[in-house]
Amino acid sequence: MTERSKSSEPYFRVRRVYDPPSSDDGIRVLVDRLWPRGVSKERADVQEWMKDVTPSSALRSWYHEDRESRFPEFERRYRDELAEPDRVELTDKLRALARTSTVTLVTSVKDIEHSHVPVLVRHLTES
Repeated sequence: MTERSKSSEPYFRVRRVYDPPSSDDGIRVLVDRLWPRGVSKERADVQEWMKDVTPSSALRSWYHEDRESRFPEFERRYRDELAEPDRVELTDKLRALARTSTVTLVTSVKDIEHSHVPVLVRHLTES
């Protein structure tokens, strides 16, 4: 596990679950609602699976109907969901982990840039 200074601001790396784990990943946290197809738990090498920190099924379905034009509204709605008490507990846990260790958020999405992951990272590092 990669140690970080306790006074460090939270920092998060992002990797696809289909890429081989790296020795500098630190704590690997899967941030997908569904387990990735074709990936065993051993191969994923995740220490946590925080499926409840992901967008709701309704929001995810709405967004996937028109990903290009809906991203700004998707981000706003997802941030609203992240402000819900049960999700605040999870995001606080991720921040606490990242203050003392490298945390790698792992996902199966192909287009990470236009997914929930960068929204989550911004939320974690700006709040």
